[in-house]
Amino acid sequence: MQVPPPRIPTQDMLRDALISAVRTAVAELKETNEHFYYVVLMTTGEALAPVLCAWSSEALQRTADAPYPLEASSDLKWSCIDAPYFDVGREALDPVHALFAARPAMNPFMPEADWMEEYAIRLGAMEEALHALDTEGFFGTGSTRETVLINVEVIPPDHSNILRARRLNPSAALARWLSEVADPIDTQ
Repeated sequence: MQVPPPRIPTQDMLRDALISAVRTAVAELKETNEHFYYVVLMTTGEALAPVLCAWSSEALQRTADAPYPLEASSDLKWSCIDAPYFDVGREALDPVHALFAARPAMNPFMPEADWMEEYAIRLGAMEEALHALDTEGFFGTGSTRETVLINVEVIPPDHSNILRARRLNPSAALARWLSEVADPIDTQ
């Protein structure tokens, strides 16, 4: 009997796994009783499986109270790499990592069209997952939601981070973030 080849996870499968994982990971954050203003799925330019990163007002205050110059805390405020809640919910994201690993490998030797398609599938699943959770009010509603910036961020940063942030956030959350991190040309 011939064994069928393993099924390649679809974008919908990635999205659904991400919804579950982010829900679990953010639930861990909510147990801290801190006020989170920044929750992102961070990935690389190769669209590897993401990690969840977050900043809270309390964590930023702890940073400002640390023996760092005050300017350092403002530089860190929107840094997913430096977030005190970096790779939060790692175990919850393990199934997501397995699904990403079962997708075609991203490498510089694949045809550009295939690379771009794979990249779009991976980032699309991440963005769709955050959008679905946001639609159900998971990141808050009304004025509470306006205090939280959610995003899918590629590191090193590129212009696509701003495009996703615009699609995922209410104008109040977006305006604050853009005023502090974007180049003036990007805010137009």
